[in-house]
Amino acid sequence: MAILKIARMGHPVLRQRAEEIADPTAPEVKALVGSMIETLADIEGMGLAAPQVHVSRRLVIFRTPRTGEEALEDEHDWSGLTVLANPVVEPLVDAMTEGWEGCLSVPGLRGLVPRYERIRYRGVTPKGEAIEREVEGFHARVVQHEFDHLDGILYPQRMTDMTKLIFESEFRHMRGEAAGDDEPEVDEPVDDEPEADVEVAE
Repeated sequence: MAILKIARMGHPVLRQRAEEIADPTAPEVKALVGSMIETLADIEGMGLAAPQVHVSRRLVIFRTPRTGEEALEDEHDWSGLTVLANPVVEPLVDAMTEGWEGCLSVPGLRGLVPRYERIRYRGVTPKGEAIEREVEGFHARVVQHEFDHLDGILYPQRMTDMTKLIFESEFRHMRGEAAGDDEPEVDEPVDDEPEADVEVAE
């Protein structure tokens, strides 16, 4: 296992469609997953896609909200981890909502990004288990952000108003003035008391 280097916007690996994984249970896939999990823990981020660590394969890991009694105890607990190979995402509604996103591969910036409000996603775990879920809100945003990396898409390409692409310092200042936000950022590190609209880390 190792802490992996993050590819930044402009690197070719972030602009191409990642390749399918022939065997999600292969030892090399499990080794990559282990290093990605270690890297995500080191940066305290919400999610990570294989292209972000210079590996052009269709593999993502992301944190998901807990359910049931655990969720009732702490509505901001996003410690559950999902690992998916060859994932597929399908919008379930036409409605889209804008939310602020950051990205490990686009450090120092934040952007207001439209995402589908409700989606279905599926994929295979490194254990060979199939996962299929219907999710909405912030969970759906995290998933769409990470899956975009597999198709060579960074969040600025999803933006409809580039005047809403701002520096981190301005975002922090704006967030401080807008009390009441209660969600972590997409790719960015999660604060003890998350306040932003979206997810993900520098």
